[in-house]
Amino acid sequence: MPDAIAERETSAEGGAHRSRRHESAHKHVTGAAAYINDLPEAPGLLHVALGLSTRAHARLVSIDLDPVRAVPGVVLVLTAGDLPGENDTSPVGKHDEPLLAEGHVAFHGQPIYAVAAETREAARRAARAARIVYEDLPAVLDIETALADPVLVTPGATMQRGDWAAALDAAPRRLSGTMAIGGQEHFYLEGQVALAEPGEDDEVRIWCSTQHPSETQHIVAHALGVASHAVTVEVRRMGGAFGGKETQANPFACLAAIVAKKTGRAAKLRLDRDDDMIVTGKRHEFVVRYDVGYDDDGRIHAVDMLYAARCGYSADLSGPVTDRALFHADNCYFYPAVRLRSLPLKTNTCSNTAFRGFGGPQGMLGGERVIEEVAFATGLDPLEVRRRNFYGIGERDLTPYCQTVEDNVIADVVDTLVARCDYAARRATIRAANAAAPLIVRGIALTPVKFGISFTATQFNQAAALVHIYTDGSIAVNHGGTEMGQGLHTKIAQVAVEELQVDAGSVRVTATTTGKVPNTSATAASSGADLNGKAVQAAVRTLKDRLVTFAAEQYGVPPDTVAFLPGRVRIGNQDVPFAALIRQAYFARVQLSATGFYKTPKIHWDRDAGRGRPFYYFAYGAACVEVAVDTLTGEYRIERADIVHDCGRSLNPAIDIGQIEGGFVQGAGWLTTEELVWDAAGRLRTHAPSTYKIPACGDRPRVFNVHLLDNAASHEDTIFRSKAVGEPPLMLGIAVLHALSDAVASVGGWRVCPRLDAPATPERVLRAIETLRA
Repeated sequence: MPDAIAERETSAEGGAHRSRRHESAHKHVTGAAAYINDLPEAPGLLHVALGLSTRAHARLVSIDLDPVRAVPGVVLVLTAGDLPGENDTSPVGKHDEPLLAEGHVAFHGQPIYAVAAETREAARRAARAARIVYEDLPAVLDIETALADPVLVTPGATMQRGDWAAALDAAPRRLSGTMAIGGQEHFYLEGQVALAEPGEDDEVRIWCSTQHPSETQHIVAHALGVASHAVTVEVRRMGGAFGGKETQANPFACLAAIVAKKTGRAAKLRLDRDDDMIVTGKRHEFVVRYDVGYDDDGRIHAVDMLYAARCGYSADLSGPVTDRALFHADNCYFYPAVRLRSLPLKTNTCSNTAFRGFGGPQGMLGGERVIEEVAFATGLDPLEVRRRNFYGIGERDLTPYCQTVEDNVIADVVDTLVARCDYAARRATIRAANAAAPLIVRGIALTPVKFGISFTATQFNQAAALVHIYTDGSIAVNHGGTEMGQGLHTKIAQVAVEELQVDAGSVRVTATTTGKVPNTSATAASSGADLNGKAVQAAVRTLKDRLVTFAAEQYGVPPDTVAFLPGRVRIGNQDVPFAALIRQAYFARVQLSATGFYKTPKIHWDRDAGRGRPFYYFAYGAACVEVAVDTLTGEYRIERADIVHDCGRSLNPAIDIGQIEGGFVQGAGWLTTEELVWDAAGRLRTHAPSTYKIPACGDRPRVFNVHLLDNAASHEDTIFRSKAVGEPPLMLGIAVLHALSDAVASVGGWRVCPRLDAPATPERVLRAIETLRA
């Protein structure tokens, strides 16, 4: 049988490994996709706004709210003393993150009170009307100040292997340095928003733009002083999140719910862009200090690295974020002897939080700086230094946290990319061109990615699902993951299609709700499809087992002669339409609803010991980037980017390529134009699109080639042997920073490492050029 006919016989269109369009794509491009602010507003809806601190650190001497209540349209004003339950939204149980400030404020922009009014304009106007007297206290605003007298928001971590101190002393050559890594604003298109409607007794229903509905449910319940079963949280889709709605959505859901229950009226809290950027946390800034021992061949003997992070005023997720930075300080490289340490520093700034990569990008960036330093010190091509230190050569397969790298394909990824992008010839051409025309110089760099997939908090590596088959053969799937534009629901539908071999149009993934699937994990850690896909697969296979048993009994055939084929079920020697079999099963009283559950196997982690297997597997990729830099102004452009990425057996190549492209551009933005600036008073000055520069269309590479690794399949039993693709591509953007560094280094004849910090804004690039010229 020809291959094309065999494929049609055994695989339904729209199943796994097919490029199927995003299930809401037509709604996105026409504006028909409904987000929370698009939902119909209930009669009497109240609008909620926040009164924010104007000091970075101060005692609240007095708060006069009479001017707030006097604003026409104001219905309710809330302070900490008015809350019915706990005044805490800490996601990790540290009780260090008050919903509304009480007694003192710890950052400029901290919510002190909330206002509910008949209109959004009235609420926003009233939120600026309070008369507050402060007693200023000393404020710590940056990492260097915090390092002088460190206070930690949560204990740091240490991961070490071998006698790193002796290995450093014995190394033939040694160098040390410091790197500053900036933060990043999430800049999701849909800002923070929550809509709450009061129900009977103590019940409340909340529509919230959150990546973690169950956590939002639990924290709202605590704020209301009720049990979790009284709170239902629903999410149909988010207009982007990138980690910024993993914990940061919770306070706004709490306040909307409290207003709704206190007034008996629906309530909505939607932040404007300025307040959103001022109030919510960012990607963590880091200062990395490194000490590395190496030899003339560019092989690393020992590494000692300290990762100090600006965490803000509370713990939030800074513990696991700084842990993951350490997990990725090795990237693709084996360190024979190593010590890695983190310092999660408390500062009087907004509490930093999850951001795509979750500390991994900062950790990887520090590791790549070490490679770059060794390359410049030895005069070797940085790619050659990278290759000489890759995992997988001899016994070199043990990470600093003592996990064995069992699925290493980085050499294949890099070799494929080198061939596809003609790296060696282009590098030689660039060097010759820069020598001949030093005004506009070019740079090229090829950097790899090895990113661990799993939550490092083991309990989050679980998922559940609920699947219904209706009597007409249509299928409703509900799972605990949330859709934020990444195509999760599309992939989940493909899992059901692949298992049942039904038409793609017969499967609908319904809105995520805590009322259907409880105790869900956040859609984060690149695990949305891995966890929820497996849970849905488990539910569907339970249903298939029931249908096979029924069909075998009904038609008098052995169970192993029952097979699901596209649109039909083969039972012995006859084919029965899927919908017909379902109707027969219903009349025979076969249960057509099932739950599914999945927990990631093999993983374990002992944080105190700094060892274990925190990751089920690794995702790999590599990017080669070419840039052009104006040496008179420091301005630059990305001329070309070539990427090879390992998605295993991709569930949906089109969606995965889109994620790779978007992740790369977001990573490039973090490392180039996206600069967060606080002034001496602790005020965020880059709090709007006018002052904070995210990548625009003109910032993308002029030539952009993305290729999925051929003949790839996950080493582990992942969903249809696919690999996660949410976070790993962001770190491909590291190649942009190193290409800029290569271009800048040409000014000094490639003899000195430019030590270009991030973000490498044109001003920072120009300073580096002038330093080398001097």
